[in-house]
Amino acid sequence: MKIRSVEFLGSVVDPKATLPDDGLPQIAFSGRSNVGKSSLINTILRRTRKKLAHVSAQPGKTRTLNFFRVNDAFILVDLPGYGYAKVPAAVREGWKTLVEGYLSREDGPVAAVHLVDARRGAMDQDRQMLEYLAHLGLPVLLVVTKFDKLTRSERKGKSRELAEELGLDPTQVLAFSSKSGEGREDLLGALQGLLAELGGVKS
Repeated sequence: MKIRSVEFLGSVVDPKATLPDDGLPQIAFSGRSNVGKSSLINTILRRTRKKLAHVSAQPGKTRTLNFFRVNDAFILVDLPGYGYAKVPAAVREGWKTLVEGYLSREDGPVAAVHLVDARRGAMDQDRQMLEYLAHLGLPVLLVVTKFDKLTRSERKGKSRELAEELGLDPTQVLAFSSKSGEGREDLLGALQGLLAELGGVKS
């Protein structure tokens, strides 16, 4: 998949609000705060100079659902990060309501891309999110971010280990580095294949 066009469609703060909708399939991107989600989105969309997804030094800053139309073919939905301890409990609960409310909508996403930090591995909240996505019947790609932070020996078998730990097929797990660009083409190819399987775009 080659990225030809990207358009920001708007943000949503209420899970019951009308969503940006032009008949395109939506793919949700989720992960813990500070997992590198904004950097990944900017990297795969080739927006490293004029950034679309805001990269913040303060984890947990994103508190909305952000919608981006890609190639007039699908909508990428950037979900708020979760798990940041310094955020008040009421705010964390609000995020949970927003995210779960969106994911469970009939007009919500057709699939999800979930991010896990290579150095931290899958944490309890990651497992809970994957279980929730499985409960909803949403196909999932697991992306292991910050892969460049691992030593050469640590990199060997890391993706396969996570696949076995989380009960995923190894083809569902991809290594990624926003710094080096490693995994960008693999992720775009996986998204293209996923959309084709679901009856979406083929190129």
